[in-house]
Amino acid sequence: MGTIVWLGSEVMFFAGLFAIYFTLRSTSPELWESRVPLLDIPFAAVNTTILVLSSVTAQFGVFAAERLQARATGWKPTQWGMIEWFFITYAMGAIFVAGQVYEYALLASYGLTLSSDAYGSAFFLTTGFHGLHVAGGLIAFLLVIGRAYAVKNFTHREATSAIVVSYYWHFVDVVWIGLFLVIYILR
Repeated sequence: MGTIVWLGSEVMFFAGLFAIYFTLRSTSPELWESRVPLLDIPFAAVNTTILVLSSVTAQFGVFAAERLQARATGWKPTQWGMIEWFFITYAMGAIFVAGQVYEYALLASYGLTLSSDAYGSAFFLTTGFHGLHVAGGLIAFLLVIGRAYAVKNFTHREATSAIVVSYYWHFVDVVWIGLFLVIYILR
């Protein structure tokens, strides 16, 4: 229950970031027109796809946790446990973050930074805070995986931890879909 309440506060936090973005965009449309072409939309779309698919692997990890299956019983994905699915989710999340870092470096080489102008501030604040949330999710996955290794018997308590982390991860993914649509697609 605490996680759901906390995620509610996170919704308000990101709503504030969206409000900043839309307010700055409405007051400086010419700036947006000159800066948006700097974005690599196909790259961002691939990066977004990786993050969204990581929600699928996280959910498969939850299904395994609900079966109280911490580890794989064979090599087939249908036999994988929560740990294997969460490691894949972690890798996909790390690839997403690395993609964001690459995009930041590319935009900085074009002169677009957090302090360059209102567009840079809005872009880097919204995507940067999201990136920090993804990094927090990656740490949470490692903690849940470590906990699964540490216990002798994987119980409902460990499964509940996996489920709670998946709630957070799905939330982060949904927020990114909104950010992607607003920043990269909406003109």
